[in-house]
Amino acid sequence: MTLIDVRSADEFSKLQAKSGVLVCHFQAEWAPQCKQISDVILELASQPDTKNVVYCNIQAEEVPEVSQKLSISAVPTVVVTSTAQDGGQAAVVGRVDGAKPADLTALVKKVAAKALLTGAGITSDTAATNNTTAPQDINERLKLLINSAPCMLFMKGSPDNPKCGFSRTTVELLARHNTQYSSFDILTDEAVRQGLKTYSNWPTYPQLYVDGELVGGLDILKEMDASGELAGMLPKKQNLDERLKSLINKAPLVVFMKGEPENPRCGFSRTLMEILKEIKLRDSCKGAGKVVHAEGIICSKRGRSSHRKSRSLTSVIATG
Repeated sequence: MTLIDVRSADEFSKLQAKSGVLVCHFQAEWAPQCKQISDVILELASQPDTKNVVYCNIQAEEVPEVSQKLSISAVPTVVVTSTAQDGGQAAVVGRVDGAKPADLTALVKKVAAKALLTGAGITSDTAATNNTTAPQDINERLKLLINSAPCMLFMKGSPDNPKCGFSRTTVELLARHNTQYSSFDILTDEAVRQGLKTYSNWPTYPQLYVDGELVGGLDILKEMDASGELAGMLPKKQNLDERLKSLINKAPLVVFMKGEPENPRCGFSRTLMEILKEIKLRDSCKGAGKVVHAEGIICSKRGRSSHRKSRSLTSVIATG
């Protein structure tokens, strides 16, 4: 497995130039969704059919030149680049914005398969590794997939394009409950499709998992929905307007900043904290783990706000 931490634009350029297929995970320490994508990448990197792929982690805010070049506006975002067979300049061949394990898996497998056919990015060392590395235990792969999201649906197709009536009905049921979930298309991976039946002791699809535990198939979901049991266990999509309103009204004065009052992460936030300390205002600050702006914004309960413009990287906001 090749997984590299990129800390500068120069490192990225050199890595991209020598890598046939490069999967770049743009992340931030404060965004919990990035951990989910990191787990998926670790699982992908361990599979024999993607051994020719190079994976790298990039802290989006710490390497702004690369983030701006690839138009990164949210984390997690995964960008896949590939060089031509003759070693030409690397080009972006796909990207996944947000925490979408199934979309990421499908994209990486597709690009990796094409690279194997064209020879892009495959060295003799890589080929030898692919021929001698034993497949990862299927149960470990399934465990990683099941736990890649708090609510995980294994189905035929995708939520936008279900490939069977049972999967379509399940997607509609979850939508009625405003459920926040990820999905995996079993039609794209026969090993997962067959292995999960044994792993879960459940012979049919779709299968829904919550917090790593099997809830059941469509019939079970319908029964639980009718009894009122289902609604309470499904994680809900969060309304951003309500969340922001709650944060803004948390105190008479609220500061949205990079970092925390004791450890500001940019010059504008640091200067603002110094001003607040000087005038001895009581402040309630929300750190980058919640909302991050490239502009310093002060909100009051009167609904007014003042802005200080920044030339830094476009705001990076965690997305699910």
